[in-house]
Amino acid sequence: MDPNSNHDSSSQGLGQTLPPTPADSPSGSKGKHDEKAVSGNSLNSLIAPTLSGVNVISQTDGTLPWWRQLSPSWHAIAAISAVVLLGFLIHTLAPVLTPFMFGAILSYVGAPVVGWLATRGVSRTVGAVIVIVAFLSFFAGMILVVAPLIGKEVSIIADKFPEVLARIQNEWIPWLNTQLGTSFAFDLSQLKTLASENKDTLSNIGASVAGSAKLGGQMLLTLLINVTLIPVVMFYLLRDWPQVISGIDGLLPQQMQGTVRKLAKEIDAVLSEFLRGQGLVMLALATFYCVALSLVGLEFAIPVGLITGLLVFIPYIGFGLGLILGMLAALTQFSAAGPILAVAAVFAVGQILEGFVLVPYLVGDRIGLHPLAVIFALMAFGQLFGFVGVLLALPLSAALLVAIRFLRERIAEARLESEHPVAATDRQ
Repeated sequence: MDPNSNHDSSSQGLGQTLPPTPADSPSGSKGKHDEKAVSGNSLNSLIAPTLSGVNVISQTDGTLPWWRQLSPSWHAIAAISAVVLLGFLIHTLAPVLTPFMFGAILSYVGAPVVGWLATRGVSRTVGAVIVIVAFLSFFAGMILVVAPLIGKEVSIIADKFPEVLARIQNEWIPWLNTQLGTSFAFDLSQLKTLASENKDTLSNIGASVAGSAKLGGQMLLTLLINVTLIPVVMFYLLRDWPQVISGIDGLLPQQMQGTVRKLAKEIDAVLSEFLRGQGLVMLALATFYCVALSLVGLEFAIPVGLITGLLVFIPYIGFGLGLILGMLAALTQFSAAGPILAVAAVFAVGQILEGFVLVPYLVGDRIGLHPLAVIFALMAFGQLFGFVGVLLALPLSAALLVAIRFLRERIAEARLESEHPVAATDRQ
């Protein structure tokens, strides 16, 4: 299917005028024309109360398609219904849609690369494989960086665990009591006595943990299946990207193709700005954490800072993993409470910097969202759709903003057409 030819035919379909009927032609009798006008007005007066939501622009020439004959209220109802239905489907099918959604997002990012390779003689199949290997290499590299760090810290924690407990009992608890004026006590011998007196409770806890481990194993299996599906989805989408776009385009009514293409182009531009802004946020946070943790004196400042900054695009995971690694490293390195609290303060400042400064201004401004709208979108989508909602909050909000802007323009045009039908028809 030739998109250009479809666009031309679409434009012609919207602006095409039917030939005049004998009653409308100059040779037609004036009496017949007046009789037809009176009859039309009488018919309108009869059906207007019943079809008050439908604004019939033209009674004779039929130049406007049915969807352009609807009043602004019907346009608004249709748009709101579509958004509600989409949200319901996403919420209901979230477990099934997750690998397809991630595959589609990564395919959208990698599609320009495959297209660029195709213009240089590389088949789309080979190009898709190259892009998938690049993504897998990136994520594998991140795992290879994180895994040794976690293993080293776990080993250090295991060796120094008795020392850390003794430090908590002899140094940190007295310091906190002095600072806060409390009398909290942390006695290891009391913990041992309490454990021996509650063996049954501990056994029940152990059984619960075992059940949770079984459930966790099922979740792990589901996770592995989803992770395996993502490259498969990516391969077929990247290889057949032009056919996918053409297929979607072919499903649209011919009169709507030009409008949908315009919307898709605007949404594509907004999503591109979102990706650029997110990249700047990742770079800024990685720099901040590396510098701030180095100033505190943390030995693992560079790897912890890079991990926290580069994984910030994954909600909760990037910050949570960085915080755990940073605090474990601080607990095993520092004996005083001051540096440990300083490490915690670095992560608190980083979270505030990300949520209230970097994301609203580096991402929100680029996609046309007010900083308050960015914060609200993250919280609202997270509440509605959980982890996936937070991940997609900003790009979906940006796309929704484009759709709302278009809807406002269409409502304004529809009102103009209803108030001045002859001028609106001529403009078509």
